[in-house]
Amino acid sequence: MGTELKFEIGTLYAFLLVLARVSGVFVFVPLPGIKAGPDVIRAALATSITLALLPRWPAISSAGLSFGTLVGWLLAEAGLGIGVGIAVAFLSEIFQMGAQIISLQAGYSFASTIDPTSGADSSVMLAIAQTVAGLLFFATGLDHQVLLAFAQSLSVHPPGQVVLSTSMLNQVIQTGAAMFSTGLRLVLPLLALLLIVDISLALLARLNSQLQLITLAFPIKMLVSLGLLAWLLLIFPKVFSQASGPILRLVRQLLLA
Repeated sequence: MGTELKFEIGTLYAFLLVLARVSGVFVFVPLPGIKAGPDVIRAALATSITLALLPRWPAISSAGLSFGTLVGWLLAEAGLGIGVGIAVAFLSEIFQMGAQIISLQAGYSFASTIDPTSGADSSVMLAIAQTVAGLLFFATGLDHQVLLAFAQSLSVHPPGQVVLSTSMLNQVIQTGAAMFSTGLRLVLPLLALLLIVDISLALLARLNSQLQLITLAFPIKMLVSLGLLAWLLLIFPKVFSQASGPILRLVRQLLLA
């Protein structure tokens, strides 16, 4: 007696909706090298996570479901995933913003390298900050929390019932402003030290005009900033963990509220 494998079209619709929600996150989430790798790898990662969430897929009836309604659901799911991805990417922007400020003041902006995330030319400090943020994303277990929130959201807000609102956008904007201020406060000690170095060199040049301090200014500032930055690395995990608290609350508000 043979068996037949039945595949309902509603199951395909549920797979597409969950895949749209999961794939939207990978547009902005700070995974090291995720954008530099082949597109097939990203597609396979999104598909594997979608299949792992199979027990929580919604039951969608294909009877009377129009193509326009399905497209609207897909756009809403993708928008929700992109919003979550932007919220998680704010954690990486904390370090990238600080690294950009330091690179300009300390002279590291003259040296460029290949950004492992986007593949474009970037300053050395910015590339290091992006890599550190990506590693801390996994080291602090934030990836587990985001995946858990996604799994719970499929029960709280099943695909096909998501309604995007302006309040969600306002929450993302407010959290982003708080993250940028955190990045500025993180590098304020280094900026103050570089300002003291500039003032000291200016006073020495004023006292003795024969001193050629122009050639020594950049090496001194680069060494001082590198030494203080090595000390600040000790508090980077703590700053990342503290900043991840508002991000996780925002993710849960977007997915579970």
